[in-house]
Amino acid sequence: MSISRTKEFIQSFFEAMSEGDTDAIVNAYHPEGRVETMGNTLISGSRGLDEIKSFAPAVLESFPNKLKFTIKNITAEDNRVAVEAESTGEHVSGQHYNNQYHFLFELKDEKIYRLKEYMDTELVTDILCGGQRPG
Repeated sequence: MSISRTKEFIQSFFEAMSEGDTDAIVNAYHPEGRVETMGNTLISGSRGLDEIKSFAPAVLESFPNKLKFTIKNITAEDNRVAVEAESTGEHVSGQHYNNQYHFLFELKDEKIYRLKEYMDTELVTDILCGGQRPG
């Protein structure tokens, strides 16, 4: 896949996240795809495609008016794409959520094979996890 096509693919992935289109999100992953959410929060860890299918909708549904993602910078080389992004939305708790991210994508067969997600984990704990920390 060309660099420009790779960037378009990743941009469409972020559009799907902003629209809460979980089918498009799941379909963007390779059958052996994994997402790794960094940090030590209740949502941190590594998930395969089966877990992504249930986890992605659960997170996005906690934003009834959607969680809007904005790409700040995108860099692609070979089968890797690095993205700096920001999200903003109103959580079901009524709290405003605004996080900063770095995503590192590794593609295989024009699908997401690996995704590493880095963000403000304290904000995740405070709002997405209701202040709860892993035991």
